[in-house]
Amino acid sequence: MTATDNGLNRAQFLRLVGGLALGAGVPGLLTACGDDDASGGGSTTLSLIGVADEKGPLDVLTKAYTDGGAGVTFKTSYAPTDQVTTSVRAQLGGGNAPDIHVLYPGAGNTMSTVDLGKAGLLADLSGQPWTASIPANLKASFSYDGKVYLFSSGLTVIGAIYNKSVFSAAGVQIPKTWPELLTACETFKKAGKVPIALGAQTQWVTQLITYALVAGYVYRDTPDFDDQMLAGKATFLNSGWKQSMELYMSLRDRGFFNDNPNGTTLEQQTAMVGTGQAAMAVQVAPLLPAFRDAATNKDDIDMFPFPNADSADQVYTWGAANVGVGVHAKSKNKDASLKFIEYLGQQENMNKWCEVVAAIPLKRDASSKVDPALQSFLPLLDAGRVAPVGSRWPNAEVQPTHFSVIQELLAKKITVDQALTKMDEAYKKQ
Repeated sequence: MTATDNGLNRAQFLRLVGGLALGAGVPGLLTACGDDDASGGGSTTLSLIGVADEKGPLDVLTKAYTDGGAGVTFKTSYAPTDQVTTSVRAQLGGGNAPDIHVLYPGAGNTMSTVDLGKAGLLADLSGQPWTASIPANLKASFSYDGKVYLFSSGLTVIGAIYNKSVFSAAGVQIPKTWPELLTACETFKKAGKVPIALGAQTQWVTQLITYALVAGYVYRDTPDFDDQMLAGKATFLNSGWKQSMELYMSLRDRGFFNDNPNGTTLEQQTAMVGTGQAAMAVQVAPLLPAFRDAATNKDDIDMFPFPNADSADQVYTWGAANVGVGVHAKSKNKDASLKFIEYLGQQENMNKWCEVVAAIPLKRDASSKVDPALQSFLPLLDAGRVAPVGSRWPNAEVQPTHFSVIQELLAKKITVDQALTKMDEAYKKQ
């Protein structure tokens, strides 16, 4: 799938949930690339290539590391995702990759942890102290064959970004359960507001409600669902994915979305919530700044966990590791590179990275500053009520198939069973 103004491929979506504040087509997206040297008198120079969205935190941390007398300087460059995933993957295959490079969680693209770990192209990080902070149910996103290869500073989530003024005017409290969500949507609809803005013309947006539902209706009761899928013992069609998609389409049938979601872009979705035309949108946390920018009053924008259960204590959230970095297994400066990764894993440095990208640190302490809109997610994360949906798809076909079948469902061109059959067929492709 080729990137367009209205769509993102898998790597670009992972880039978004890995800390990008603004999505494709939203003003403020970093697209420039360049080379920088972190100045200092060190005798070792480490080459580092990241995606543009990592420039902010890595510029801060590489400079601090050099200024701290580590005896290291950095040759850094940052570029758009498609460029990096093509060029760096080729360099890895040729043995001439940078010492440290961008790395995506889970599997399913050329620069993902599982794919590169399986190919033997990554240095093992398992012995580093920060790895103890990785949540048990998210370790698969950081690892391959029991070894940690990805450094990621923290997590991002999917939830409902909402307009507090719209909720207040309608007398609606934050819904904590699925029935309460339906009641709230009915109230908004009667008040002349769009209950849930959906910008499905921007293709990656199509999947978010499914993921928000599957986190509860699949992974709550079947935490090993990905293992079952990989072993051929489960399918999308014969699992909680079916109930999740049926619930998704029940929102369509109740008229809880804006007219013509397939003709509505992410930018329009964002504006609807920001201006109070719509009450909420199901989105990834890194888009909070974009919704705030679109709002008449930035303080009106907040976020809550999507209520995917009939009781509040059964609600699970979708969570993913931020895009991070790995170390080239054949780096001539492997020891120095590993020491820098260990430095990144210090609590104060994970905090700094997450502050720049509005994420939740893997581990929090008194100095951690979590965006106020994400506070309600912390109890779920601390209790392990988080599911890494989609992080272990075996190929790059599943996600774009998910995009397209949701658009077809919204247009009432296919049934849920037909949609999931298409996803199962995509899953089986090599």
